[in-house]
Amino acid sequence: MTDECKYCLFHKGITEIFDDTCLKQLSENHAVVGFVKGDSIIKQGALSTNVVFLRKGLVKIHIAGPLREQIVNLVKAPTYLGLPTTLGDKINQYSVSAVSEVEVCFIDMQVFQNLLRAKPAFAYEIILRICQNDIELYQRCANRTQKQLRGNLADTLLEFSNNIFESDSFVLPVSQTELGCLIDAGRESISRFLSEFDKDGIISLNGKQITILNKKMLQIISANG
Repeated sequence: MTDECKYCLFHKGITEIFDDTCLKQLSENHAVVGFVKGDSIIKQGALSTNVVFLRKGLVKIHIAGPLREQIVNLVKAPTYLGLPTTLGDKINQYSVSAVSEVEVCFIDMQVFQNLLRAKPAFAYEIILRICQNDIELYQRCANRTQKQLRGNLADTLLEFSNNIFESDSFVLPVSQTELGCLIDAGRESISRFLSEFDKDGIISLNGKQITILNKKMLQIISANG
């Protein structure tokens, strides 16, 4: 079991941080679970008992607001999920659901906290990840409120291309309704602007399959908002 964590391909540099004793603790206090699209991984309002590490796949982070549910972000592996709510509160403050087939490692909360105290390098890595996520969240919030829909949609398509799929051709991982929820727009508006991008030769749209044909123009739309 120790080798399972020692040679984990999804957590780079783990052997440089943890000795065999720490790896043994991890190996004896974690469980790897698979989920299919639509499954709930973290449920808002439920008791938080484990740290969640996303090993494979793509998930959406969403939160129930006063009027409707809001999709906050789409996140791909490998990464930790819900660290601020997991470590900062005993109750989950938002939900995480699978967008594709995913593989998740659940780590015992107490063991994880003990490792943070025992290994400053590991604690620094976790703090760094939380800070980076916060910066991205603040930038995304500013874009949503200050850019028009065309700019926000261009941002999202570029995010899919550059970071999530690392390809100019991809299948939309969510429905147009969910895409609208991600950038604060109705499904009809998303459909209209995707069709306009297609007509203008910026993208090729075939069902949920999107191919970016003119990335420079998409970047201009994103920059101009």
